[in-house]
Amino acid sequence: MHKYYISISIVIAILCLSCKEDVLPKPKAQLRLEYPVVKYETPVTDCPYEFEISNQSVAQSNDKCWMNITYPSLNATINLTYRPVENNLNELFIEAEKLTFNHTIKADAISSIPYVNEDHKKFGAIYEVTGNAASPLQFHITDSTKNFITGAVYFNVQPNYDSIIPAIDYLHKDIQHIMESLQWKNGKTDD
Repeated sequence: MHKYYISISIVIAILCLSCKEDVLPKPKAQLRLEYPVVKYETPVTDCPYEFEISNQSVAQSNDKCWMNITYPSLNATINLTYRPVENNLNELFIEAEKLTFNHTIKADAISSIPYVNEDHKKFGAIYEVTGNAASPLQFHITDSTKNFITGAVYFNVQPNYDSIIPAIDYLHKDIQHIMESLQWKNGKTDD
C-alpha cells in the first residue's frame, strides 16, 4: 500500500509540474533607434558650391573647399573633397571609384545608385558598401565641366555593419538631400 501512495504522489507531482506552457525561443529583436525630425540649413562658405545639411550635423570647411560634416549623435562624419575639373574628368572618376572599390577586401557587396539631374547639371552616384568596411557610404557628384565632389562616410567606431545599419540609412537620406539641394555657384556650365 505504501508503494501505491508513493506511485500516485509521483504521478500527481509529474502532472502538476508538466502543466506549464511550452518554452519557445524568443524572436530575434532589432535595435530600434529613433532620430529627431530633421531640418535643413545651408552652411555659409566661399566655395563654388552650396547645399543643405541636417541641423543635427556640424560643417567645417577649409581653404580648398574640402568639408567635414560631423554628426555627434551618430559618432559619424561625411568627408567631402572638392576638386575643380581641369580637363581631368576621367581621372577624377577613376580616383573616386578606386576609393570605393578599395573596400572590396572587407565588403560583402558594393551597390551603386546613379544620380542625374540634367536641368541643374548634376551627375553622380551613391555607393553602398555592405559588410564591415571602413566607409559604408561613398558618393561623387559633378557638373562634368568645372566641379567635382567626392564624399565618404566614416564612423568613429570599429566597423560592425549589422549594428550601424539604422545610422547608415539615416546618413544615406542626408547624402541624397545634399545631392538634391546642391547648387553650383560658379555660374552656368558649358554645354
